[in-house]
Amino acid sequence: MFSTTDLAARIGAFAASVLLAVFLAGCSEEPDHILASRSEQPLSPQMLALMQEKGTTPAAPMLIRTYKQEAEFEVWKMRSDGQYALLKTYPMCRWSGQLGPKRREGDRQVPEGFYWITPAQMNPNSEYYLSFNVGYPNAYDRAHGATGESIMVHGACSSAGCFSMTDEQIAEIYVVAREAFAGGQRKIQMQSLPFHMTPENFAKYRLDPNIAFWKELKTGSDNFEATRQEVAVGVCGGHYVFNAAAANGAELDPTGACPELKHDPMVEAEVVAKQKRDDAKIAELVAEGVKPVHTVYADGGQNARFASRRGDVSRPEALAEGPVDVAINAKHKTPTAAQLKAAEAKDLAEAKAEEKRAAALREARAASENADKSEATQADVGSQPAAPTPQPAAASDNSILHRLFGAPQPSPPASVQTAAQPPAQGQTAEPAMTDNNAFYEQTQPRSMRAVQDSTDASAEPAGGTDTPATPPLRKQAQTADTAQQTAASPSDATSQPAQPTPGQ
Repeated sequence: MFSTTDLAARIGAFAASVLLAVFLAGCSEEPDHILASRSEQPLSPQMLALMQEKGTTPAAPMLIRTYKQEAEFEVWKMRSDGQYALLKTYPMCRWSGQLGPKRREGDRQVPEGFYWITPAQMNPNSEYYLSFNVGYPNAYDRAHGATGESIMVHGACSSAGCFSMTDEQIAEIYVVAREAFAGGQRKIQMQSLPFHMTPENFAKYRLDPNIAFWKELKTGSDNFEATRQEVAVGVCGGHYVFNAAAANGAELDPTGACPELKHDPMVEAEVVAKQKRDDAKIAELVAEGVKPVHTVYADGGQNARFASRRGDVSRPEALAEGPVDVAINAKHKTPTAAQLKAAEAKDLAEAKAEEKRAAALREARAASENADKSEATQADVGSQPAAPTPQPAAASDNSILHRLFGAPQPSPPASVQTAAQPPAQGQTAEPAMTDNNAFYEQTQPRSMRAVQDSTDASAEPAGGTDTPATPPLRKQAQTADTAQQTAASPSDATSQPAQPTPGQ
């Protein structure tokens, strides 16, 4: 039998356990009247302080830049002077696929290009904590016959073609975007790039099969770097055009011939000056011995900050392999030291001339504004068009990569017809199979399992057993001499990738 004291103690313990269970149940269920939903969280005091430090506000417009190779996700905010400032860089928890654009549904590729995010693309009820759709495919992707949809930025650190962040990161990014939309921004520009657009990377990847496409992206990136303003993006003739408009005021046709284009002469001079300085640096790096390579991933990567995070990420076995740089035999395309030196000097001279032209135009524009001339005069001085160009820059490339290495331009779709380049009989949107293209195809993973790339799909289990075969040149590339031989003349006749199963 229990004593009165024992009975009282037991009753007290039972009551305490009941109260604790009720308290814990309330925490786990997170009822709406206690906690706000994920999408309604306020900006943190730390983020508000950071915005004030950067000279911006929660309601100011927002812009996003991402880099696959470095696995970085940048959020930019507009200051009171109309220019964007880098607010915060987030290490990306996971991305999938290879460097290069997304072309097919189910290829696991994180897309590359210029995209737009609208309020309708925000998903507060995502199974991946929170998410938003990046707007793939865009006009450029559709002009090249790209397929797939529902490419998201989301939490959960699991990617099958998406930009995967941690739950804490996507919560903060989502709220920053929500506040920008509440402040009146109608759409957020997202610049998805393969890597930082530096001379070092372009010297390294100068013979990669994607180099012509990446040069187009660099032009857009250079426009942003030169102005720190949102880039006007258009597509015509199967190519991107930036900060340009048709001279006759017509809409650009993504699959039709490019019309005569006009640019702001000051911006154009600033961009060309930057490109020429970058070209001079590329020539210098090549002269110093930077070798051309093609980077192969088992299946994407993640930021080094998450190197110890393996148990709760998608396909940890692919991450463990890491990227491999496969050397490309460039002996037939390597300029002489004298050619490189001459190219460097020429580009530096042209850069200085363009910088001088940009400075003069800037001074003239400032003088016009300060004098408070008539509206008609201001419009004439501030937006005088440059001489029209019949084709976008990509169609008449004069960069160091084209002049010295003969980098091919991306082929426009079959439906695109221009006076300068009519399509050949049976032409397709795919580029011609050059030696480098063939080399690229042989280094890609074979027969990957298609995974739904949507926030409505279940998260991919970590450590899955259904993994793609190792790329045919990956093991060979682990020794430098074998990689060089393989790059010069691929010999694996069975290494063409199988067609992927349709998926997102």
